[in-house]
Amino acid sequence: MIIRDLETVKSVDWGNGLSRRFLTESDGVGYSITDTTVRAGTKSRLEYRNHLESCYCIEGSGEVVELDGTVHPITPGRLYSLDQHDAHYLVASPHEDLRLVCVFTPALQGDEVHSLDAHTSSAY
Repeated sequence: MIIRDLETVKSVDWGNGLSRRFLTESDGVGYSITDTTVRAGTKSRLEYRNHLESCYCIEGSGEVVELDGTVHPITPGRLYSLDQHDAHYLVASPHEDLRLVCVFTPALQGDEVHSLDAHTSSAY
């Protein structure tokens, strides 16, 4: 059994926010769970080429924007899942951080960070 508290898990500054890595590859469960904060006013172009990701919003607001311009507002109680390795923009509202609980499969190693650039997707 694995028991972890927010205050004791590894925190990784991934570029435009902070990812607290509750479960990683070394835990051997086959997936990762993170508590991720996206800083207010940031826009991140992301694409997970090696992982599928699902995110559940627990606090704040923002949006996920598909590369074709389709906008999906994100508020507490909403889940989005990148089930096709979808390239996207993750945008936190200008007035508050966006907080998400995220599941990655296969599991993250735990030290991944993004290389953020407005013209190419950061991927890991």
